[in-house]
Amino acid sequence: YKALQGGFLPGMVKSMLPLWKILPKSRNNPLTNKFRQLERFAEGMKLSHQERYWRWALFTTEADAMALLSESSQKKASKQEIALRKQAFLQYIGEDPDINDFLYADAQLVLVNDMLAKVDFMSMANSLEVRVPFLDHELVAFAFELPESSKINANMKKRILQDTFRDILPPELYKRPKHGFEVPLLKWFRTDLKSLIEEDLLEDSFIADQGIFNPAQINAFKTQLFSSDPGDVHAKIWGLIVFQHWYKKYIA
Repeated sequence: YKALQGGFLPGMVKSMLPLWKILPKSRNNPLTNKFRQLERFAEGMKLSHQERYWRWALFTTEADAMALLSESSQKKASKQEIALRKQAFLQYIGEDPDINDFLYADAQLVLVNDMLAKVDFMSMANSLEVRVPFLDHELVAFAFELPESSKINANMKKRILQDTFRDILPPELYKRPKHGFEVPLLKWFRTDLKSLIEEDLLEDSFIADQGIFNPAQINAFKTQLFSSDPGDVHAKIWGLIVFQHWYKKYIA
């Protein structure tokens, strides 16, 4: 929303990208996490609406994802197929989009492949029904008919929910900052799950024998993970570990 509105502050954040790049970034500390967010925002401000959405929806860039693959894997990757799949999601975002365009793209990409999947799996595992009320097709259709101004402004996100329940929910809910559903991956990878990275799923000889990934890039990720400036590398390592677990169980 702020990127679409533009103005002095987004422009200033964009101009300070060189500074954000050299500052330490980590989700484990409020200050370094803010540096991480500012760098990500500034990078997105340089892109078109479609490319900005694509960059912010992913946890890595296309170039970095390709660099993660070995030379043989890169040759097998169909750049045409990747481009077609990408455009299938970005087609909903026009040259002059509003929030509803991005929300619809989210419904096709981020919700079904990330947020809803995680919530669904974990809630069902604990006998909870979480997602169905807000995914009723009539409610979804109605929500997409509402204008952008009903959903967000410079001071309030999720306006419909906040306005609807303000009279029955305690005031402190409206004053506290937003809390995500983060899990302490960085802490786990540096402690309890360290052996899983260094001696098992991302171990040097296993990566080399597997032939799918670039060993140098994997080692660069591991070096960054244990550095004072981990950034978002733990998200990339999590994706790798999930794939490696599947590969070792069903392919190797």
